[in-house]
Amino acid sequence: MNVIGTEITAEYIWLDGYKPEPNLRSKVKILKEWKGHRFTADFYPEWSFDGSSTRQAEGHYSDRVLKPVKVYKNPFQHGDYHFFVLCEVWNPDGTPHESNVRHLLRDHDQIWYGFEQEYTILQDGRPLGFPVNGYPKPQGTYYCGVGSNQVHGRQFVEEHLNLCLKAGLNITGINAEVLLGQWEFQILGESSLEAADDLWMARYILQRLSEKYRYNIEFHPKPVEGDWNGSGLHCNFSNQKMRTSGGEQYFKSILKAFEIRHDLHIENYGSSNELRLTGKHETQSIDKFSWGVSDRGASIRVPLKTASEWKGYLEDRRPASNADPYKIVKVISETLSASETMIATHKLMYDDVNINNLKNKYSTLSNDDLLSEYKKDNETESLEYDICGICGIKTRQLKSAHIDTRVGYIEGAGQGCDGSCGTFK
Repeated sequence: MNVIGTEITAEYIWLDGYKPEPNLRSKVKILKEWKGHRFTADFYPEWSFDGSSTRQAEGHYSDRVLKPVKVYKNPFQHGDYHFFVLCEVWNPDGTPHESNVRHLLRDHDQIWYGFEQEYTILQDGRPLGFPVNGYPKPQGTYYCGVGSNQVHGRQFVEEHLNLCLKAGLNITGINAEVLLGQWEFQILGESSLEAADDLWMARYILQRLSEKYRYNIEFHPKPVEGDWNGSGLHCNFSNQKMRTSGGEQYFKSILKAFEIRHDLHIENYGSSNELRLTGKHETQSIDKFSWGVSDRGASIRVPLKTASEWKGYLEDRRPASNADPYKIVKVISETLSASETMIATHKLMYDDVNINNLKNKYSTLSNDDLLSEYKKDNETESLEYDICGICGIKTRQLKSAHIDTRVGYIEGAGQGCDGSCGTFK
């Protein structure tokens, strides 16, 4: 049905081409006449933008395409006709833009992700609560603290939580963090795309809200130098087998795969992460891999409940707060697949082999059989081969072969040799 007179406000949101991490961009489209289901992505038309202004095109050929992929309610507006439209960036020729990591992911892959997004609220270039000159008291009482001398920015953080809930995001909690002015929210997704999409949207809402408060949201992994915690994007993950059957050997195979691919993970876990992953402040050094039960100083923490029955999830503590969640879920899902390959290969290499009937199946011979065959070959050789009448060496031709009548052969003295002795040229 065509609806006239009820405008839809659609805010198209996408990631630009800046490196090492992209920025969020948006622009608004008004649909005055429309038909279809406004809560689905295919309802919204593709739209172009100036890619030369977002580092996604050259000025002489600048149009790039926004392809809607997911729709959320716009929580900043009242009513049922205001939406956020998450988009992928595509080229005019119908191919995904090189900055478009999302299109490489699979939806409904049954891998669950729980992101713990840490960030720092800045005002006038300082974390909230920091004095104009110098530093506040050392960290220790700020984590999950209460009171105006312990936390700053609670009203802003709780408003962000409510906006995320109104938008339909699966946000599961918030808390003040170890650094003064630092906070965290948690996002849960039951597939790679769901988790990463919702995290990017939660970041967008956070930054939109910061305009109202005149705050700056800092995702840098080490916002304050010195003896202060950095900011991470801890990633809890589990596939279906981890959640249902598990097993100690299965989990250890996964951990081994993560160890082997450590450098690849670090490459995809955000920039300036070496400033945070120092081996201090609840981190492992960036050039080392470790895992431990309930160990927040390890690369991967095995929760106590998971270790008690080896069933559940793992926490990768390496990603930086500025990391692209699309890259994180991509490399984790690939490493989980690699671990399955390792397990299958190990099973083929080291599982017990049934040797019954191998002799009949593969014509295998015992040592006695081999010796008997060797003796038989020698006897057969002396019967089937002859001696050259000229040089006296054994011929390589069978007796039944045609007798060469070249000059030098003795007629009736048997076959000649094959010429390898040099007698015959």
